[in-house]
Amino acid sequence: MKLYKLKSFALLEYDGEFFSVNQKWDDLINREDLHGFLTSEKVTAHLISAKSAKKLFEEEILPPIGSQEVWAAGVTYMRSRNARMEESKESGGATFYDKVYEAERPELFFKSFAHRVAGHNQQVYIRKDSSWNVPEPELTLFINSSGNIQGYTIGNDMSSRSIEGENPLYLPQAKMYERSAALGPCLFISKEPISPNTKIHIQILRDDKTVFDDVAEISRMKRSFKELTGFLYREYSFPHGCFLMTGTCLVPENDFTLLENDKVIITIDNIGTLSNTVAFNGR
Repeated sequence: MKLYKLKSFALLEYDGEFFSVNQKWDDLINREDLHGFLTSEKVTAHLISAKSAKKLFEEEILPPIGSQEVWAAGVTYMRSRNARMEESKESGGATFYDKVYEAERPELFFKSFAHRVAGHNQQVYIRKDSSWNVPEPELTLFINSSGNIQGYTIGNDMSSRSIEGENPLYLPQAKMYERSAALGPCLFISKEPISPNTKIHIQILRDDKTVFDDVAEISRMKRSFKELTGFLYREYSFPHGCFLMTGTCLVPENDFTLLENDKVIITIDNIGTLSNTVAFNGR
């Protein structure tokens, strides 16, 4: 099933039908058994037509986040490790990424507060002071306040490779800025854990022409979801739950950088498609 956050209410897609759910988003999703709750008689829902649902998607869809923070895991795939080593070799920082890939402790970092997150069909930003910018398509977990995974969404971890490559200590500036994160289009909520055969597909369009296209399975991830969430929740509490981007292995070649008006399209099996247009911060 899929749960969408709209301007006026939550929209539940279940067995080919659509239902409006009038509950506060944070209270609705932060549960010990979200799937069980949404399929029970306890949830107050109203059936709406597919035509009405389609119109709502076009006009009211928001990123599926309320008061939660967004965190991210880095260097969880071999391709990510290699890319980080390549971008940092001139600064002498390449060895750090090799070590963290093999270390017991994963790389975890704060990514964004909710008000800086872009949703489906919204703009993501690249920095004016960066010469090398890329999207990073990532399966993203929604973890409840008890530390248990309740749902999945698509994440776009926008990154400045030129800034991070200059010095690993510049990671906050390379990763955390206005609209550097996108989530959507929904929360995918399943009774069983998501399949390791799940595919992530990214396509980047420039003037309606494909300039990058690649696909990978999440089975290539070195670390488990349980491992990542366990480290994140060791010394943090998240009263409304938390979103965790789990890393990427779909990285364009080193001669590629995003340009203004590029379109980034990320699709993950069973979840859907997250589409964003690239822009500079309009401030």
